[in-house]
Parts: sequence; C-alpha cells; structure tokens
Amino acid sequence: MNKFLQFGEIVEGYDIPVLNEREIRAAAGILFLAVYTSLMFILFDGNFILVKYVLTFFLLDLLIRVLINPRFSPLMIAGRLIVRNQVPEYVGAPQKRFAWIIGIVLSATMFYFFIIVNAYSVITGSVCMVCLLFLFFEAAFGICLGCKIYPWFNRKKVQHCPGEVCDVRSRQEIQKVSVVQLTVLLLFIGLIFFASSQLNARYSKPPHDLFKTPATAKIR
Repeated sequence: MNKFLQFGEIVEGYDIPVLNEREIRAAAGILFLAVYTSLMFILFDGNFILVKYVLTFFLLDLLIRVLINPRFSPLMIAGRLIVRNQVPEYVGAPQKRFAWIIGIVLSATMFYFFIIVNAYSVITGSVCMVCLLFLFFEAAFGICLGCKIYPWFNRKKVQHCPGEVCDVRSRQEIQKVSVVQLTVLLLFIGLIFFASSQLNARYSKPPHDLFKTPATAKIR
C-alpha cells in the first residue's frame, strides 16, 4: 500500500526519491499543446468548451500525481511511452511535488472560474498565461519554474535538479557564450524589429491560390 501511494521512485545510488525528468518534460509538452490549442479556440472562435475539458483533465492529472502516485498519472504514462527508449534523467521528487502543488492551485483557480462560476476575466487570462509559461519552460528548456521557488520554503539543500543546476560548478567551454555570439543575437533581434517596420505592408497582403491566376480569381 505504501508503494502504491509513494511519491517518486527509489533508485540505487540516489538517497532521495527521484522522478524521470524526460517523462515529465514529455507530459508537460502534451499538456502545453492542449492548453495552447484550447486558448486558440477562445481567441479566434470564442469557444470555451475545449478549455473546460482540458482544465478538468489537467486538475485531475495533477491530483493523481500529488495525492496518489505520479506513476498513475495518465500524462506521465503517456510521457513514459514516448521517451521509453531514452536514458532516464533522474531529478529529485520533493521539488517536483512542490511545483505540481503550485500547478494544482493554478488549475483549481481556473476550474472554479471557468466551470463552477462559468465566467472569464483578467484573472483567468493571467492564470492561464502563467500555466502556459510554466509548461513551456519545462517542455522546451527543462527548467522547472516551480522548483526555483521551492528553496524559499525549504531549508534543506535541493538535490538532483535537471541538468545538475543545483550543483555549483564551472561551465564547460561548449556552454559559454562569447561577446561575438551575444552581439549576433542582439543584431538578429534588432533585424526582426527593423524588418517588421519595413516589410509590414508587403507581408500584410493575403496570399493567393498558386494554381489560380489573379484574373481567374476575379472572374469567379
């Protein structure tokens, strides 16, 4: 029974329960896609049906992770299937639990307003954007923003962070960013803003059907 309700896996060589970061990132990517798609339905069609289903599933999945066992989370199971051929990357379970509790608070807030009250406001919009930000950073960069807050409420040293960012160490040569690289990045950002001001008129024109000439399109 204790194993059924445990949080994290006991792996040889680790003194605390751990989770597979690759599974977590995969699950976050799936959830990000679902939340983002439901948001697009709201923005372009005013349709709130999908987001209500997504929020219900989102909250239920997080409750299973925190209150029962991450092994039985549907999204974590899906993530495990997707990355099952990749070597596991173990991360400490305590900070992940804290981050998922934050997720429960956020998703429960949206669940209350969207489904129980059946209303939207700047509150739901802001909370939704925060959720998307958390999910995107986890899926794209492997950065757990909730885990960054965990040390504020826990005096013990955080162990086994993704990419070993908890450990103080010098960066390897391949990780260092030179002045030239930073300059290239800044020039590229400047180019984007310059191009948007110069090419906006041309880029604003809607494209035409490649297989129809402009004359044919007018006749029809």
